[in-house]
Amino acid sequence: MRADHRRGRSRRNAIMAVTALLAGGGGLVAVNYAANASDVTATAPTTRSAQTISCPDVKGKLPAVPQQAQAEVDRNLQLLDRQTAEANQRLVDTRGQGGPNFVQNAILGPLTDKRKATIDRIAIAIGRSAARPTGLDALAVCNLGLDAPGPQASGAGAGAASQSPGGAQGDGGNTGQQGSGSGAAGQSNDGPTVADFVDITKVAPNVPKVRRQAGASTGAFTSRCGVNKQGQHNSDNDIVAPGVSNGAHHVHDYVGNRKVDFNSTNESLSAQGTSCTNGDQSAYYWPVLRDTTRQGPDAGALGGGAEGNKGAILVPATVTITYQGSPTGKVVAMPRFLRIITGDAKAFTNGTKNANAHWSCTGFENKVQLTDKYPICPSGSKVVRSFAFQSCWDGRNIDSADHRSHVAFADAGGNCASGFKAIPQLTMRLTYKTPAAPNFAVDGFQGQQHNAITDHNDFINVMTDQLMNQAVSCINSGRRCG
Repeated sequence: MRADHRRGRSRRNAIMAVTALLAGGGGLVAVNYAANASDVTATAPTTRSAQTISCPDVKGKLPAVPQQAQAEVDRNLQLLDRQTAEANQRLVDTRGQGGPNFVQNAILGPLTDKRKATIDRIAIAIGRSAARPTGLDALAVCNLGLDAPGPQASGAGAGAASQSPGGAQGDGGNTGQQGSGSGAAGQSNDGPTVADFVDITKVAPNVPKVRRQAGASTGAFTSRCGVNKQGQHNSDNDIVAPGVSNGAHHVHDYVGNRKVDFNSTNESLSAQGTSCTNGDQSAYYWPVLRDTTRQGPDAGALGGGAEGNKGAILVPATVTITYQGSPTGKVVAMPRFLRIITGDAKAFTNGTKNANAHWSCTGFENKVQLTDKYPICPSGSKVVRSFAFQSCWDGRNIDSADHRSHVAFADAGGNCASGFKAIPQLTMRLTYKTPAAPNFAVDGFQGQQHNAITDHNDFINVMTDQLMNQAVSCINSGRRCG
């Protein structure tokens, strides 16, 4: 059975009294504030409940920590305290901003995601010398509730409404892969740095070649969909966070389907026009690349500068979308509305398991591909981002709970695992004329340092069955179409 695809203050001028209660090592951290200084007078004893961000104690829930792991565990416990304190300060600095879900989406959710990654590192550190503790993930979720009453004038309105726990998801497919960072700090303290760039002329060739077997499908089908000169952007992600505005916490470029946002459904996508010349209505989207020497129009907006993604959005020089065959045999049609995410927007903290970033320069692509570094290209050469999506499908589902399990990569020989079928492999190539390094960066979540390894891409197949069958026929017969 196919997996269901779920769809889904006013500003208060406040004087904030911030109390950081650091209960040693990942303990409860709270921030209290009374709203509106004009409401507070020497003759106004009336009180009102203040808000509190509180997080579960981690240190007290740990088993005995082996001596070999103590230093690393202590560092991460201290990091938990800093993360929560930063979130508390962000609550102060952004009071009144955004809509009713701002606190949840921009503060609590990102904090939970960052805590989960840190708690995971604690468990791993202990597990190297003793039994790895389990069940610690439940301690990652923080809450915004009501704390002790504060001084307040009678008749004053209540503070911002309390928010429910849990983190909004972004690109990546599960809560362990998503979340934004803790504030509006710019690239200067959230990466990238000079060390994140490498002169591509000094990198040894590292591109492997896959042999084609007899019976390989050698054709290709191209969709020409433009470069998004019209500026179709938003910080939504209809795959991972349907029904959630700003569910990605960073800005996406879109080509293909003319209207893709958090409200999109299969029905709405199939009713839209497309920027593709062959009628392909599929949604192709990826995080924007920015020139960090210039200020963009979204400098104060969610998804943009308010969440650490600063700079002017760069329009790609070219976008090439090609479906390719399998080196081991024929391919079958993708189902309509199949959803695929490739890469991990939190690979900087999650590790490389789901990472799929590829950076290079024109003239070097067949020799050098970089994963965790941005390229410094020689004069006249453009920066290249390339993506090769999962090309094996489970034959049943258009999506899965983690947005990954229904598709898979072929093995090193090009073979799909048992139970999976080869489908046309979506490949994308984007080229850019960028400013000199280190003055460009991919959009992402704070805490991920805008690292090159976090690059990722999203796809919803909205081709008609007729067009998909045409693509399959071209690929399997060795022709080039589109």
